[in-house]
Amino acid sequence: MKLLCISDQIDPLVYSAGVKERYGDVDAVLCAGDLPMEYIDFIVTTLNKPTVFVFGNHNLDDYRYYHATPDNNGYIPDVELNHCHGALYAGFKSFRIGNLIITGASGSMRYNKGLSQYTNRQMAFRMFRLSFRLLLNKLLYGRATDIFLTHAPPEGIHDKNDPCHRGFKCYLSFMDTYKPKFLVHGHIHLYDISEPRVTQYKDTTVINAFSHYVIEMPDPPKKEKRTK
Repeated sequence: MKLLCISDQIDPLVYSAGVKERYGDVDAVLCAGDLPMEYIDFIVTTLNKPTVFVFGNHNLDDYRYYHATPDNNGYIPDVELNHCHGALYAGFKSFRIGNLIITGASGSMRYNKGLSQYTNRQMAFRMFRLSFRLLLNKLLYGRATDIFLTHAPPEGIHDKNDPCHRGFKCYLSFMDTYKPKFLVHGHIHLYDISEPRVTQYKDTTVINAFSHYVIEMPDPPKKEKRTK
């Protein structure tokens, strides 16, 4: 299975007439936040592959369609949110695309009380609310999740010391408990080639999807065989 991961920056190799020749063989696209929805629209339309996204802490014009905000007075419009723009919204959800199980978390560490910002405690609570779904995945498919798609990184892995770019400590607990094969994040811009993009944390490979990155992985198992 081949996955195109993107975040934070419109990549001219992706946003181009040659995108189908370069990435037409991917099985899915994972968008890790801070991307204009028009860019995601282009990818969905051009590649015609399952596309999953989370919100970051910027490019939040469409955030009100998926979350209660002061602008919408807590009211989320009654639309088919998961298929808006032709992409699936993975924020604080877990679902399957084919045999691939994806779990997502939007937002960054809280730093100025803006939209899509959370304290570590707030994020931990949202991760806890996913626990029933993840345990059900474990029972049905033999694993809780394959990909944890986030915007912010985990604490101590690829993150920075400033308040905006600190990672979430609760993501470490998530990886310890549910053991996804990959955690794909954005938020941390890579301008220095010496900065790490890929880091192994126990059973999980943590990948910074800044601009774009391609993951190649074995096809997930269809279903765990029941033993007598």
